[in-house]
Amino acid sequence: MKIFKTKVDVLPGTNYKEISKKAFALYNEIRRKTKRRPYVRSAYFNKEKIFLSLYWQHLFKKKNWRDIIRRMRYFGCAIELLEKSHCEPVLKYDQGNPGEMLYRFYGSTKSGELFCIQIKESRKRNQKFLISVFPVDEV
Repeated sequence: MKIFKTKVDVLPGTNYKEISKKAFALYNEIRRKTKRRPYVRSAYFNKEKIFLSLYWQHLFKKKNWRDIIRRMRYFGCAIELLEKSHCEPVLKYDQGNPGEMLYRFYGSTKSGELFCIQIKESRKRNQKFLISVFPVDEV
């Protein structure tokens, strides 16, 4: 499995207010480009749309604020990985729902920290959603 090296580093900051301000600024920049649902185009999926709204819903279901901050710091890196990576993902089939597939892409930040992003593909609608971004210790 290949790891994509991003040119972006994690969002700097120590508390929720600092990090969320920067993460939402990136998200709003993407959101302004479309009238409907915000998305980025993925290099790996031949410039297909990856919708971002499900990421925020999944993120705020977490109970632990430290976990939310930890995941939010990698948002900029995740966007770059989605837009530029051609690396092969790890495929996972959802046991509970056979109409969905999970893709896991691995990347490293400018400073060398490893992270993973998860993309959910709905085969019925043929749509892809960014679900989660989280740091990884080892691949």
